[in-house]
Amino acid sequence: MRLRRAANNLSGEEKNINSEEELEQEKETDEAQEEVSEEEAAKAEEAEKETDSDDKKGFFKKKDKKDKKDLQIEELTDKYRRTMAEFDNFRKRTEKEKAAMYEIGARGIIDKLLPVVDNFERGLAAIPEEDKASAVAEGMDKIYRQLTKMLEDAGVKEIEAEGVEFDPSFHNAVMHIEDESLGENVVAEVLQKGYTYRDTVVRHSMVKVAN
Repeated sequence: MRLRRAANNLSGEEKNINSEEELEQEKETDEAQEEVSEEEAAKAEEAEKETDSDDKKGFFKKKDKKDKKDLQIEELTDKYRRTMAEFDNFRKRTEKEKAAMYEIGARGIIDKLLPVVDNFERGLAAIPEEDKASAVAEGMDKIYRQLTKMLEDAGVKEIEAEGVEFDPSFHNAVMHIEDESLGENVVAEVLQKGYTYRDTVVRHSMVKVAN
């Protein structure tokens, strides 16, 4: 009986020891698992931070780098502005050329019309006083007035000459006379009328000047 009790006691003690060892092993296993879990969590957190950092970097890189469509739009806009500027310059240049051609053409026509005006004036001056009421004289006078009116409307003006001081910019002196009734360097007589077109001399007045 004593032996059985002793055996039973030994058996109980061994069980207790085994239980304590198992508990210790379980505790160590739990601690190890907790350490592993903490390490994995730390690694996961670090990886997440790196991913977020990469995402942010990628986001800002995308922001900094222009899209191909934006570059194409800027390029096309620049080409459009250049084309419009070139067209505007071409339009202005064309208008100037047209105006210059118009001026040249107008002056050419005026130069050809002025001798006709001169001939009308000579013809009217040659008509005797008694024939000035005739149909021919009146017809010539009407044509002459119509012609001079047309030139005036176009911007052609007669240069003032007789009785004014001689001005080489407008007058061409072909004769000089002595006349005490006139001041020095004064136009005594107009031999051929001069004209301006838009303030530019088309033909100088041919004059006789008193010394």
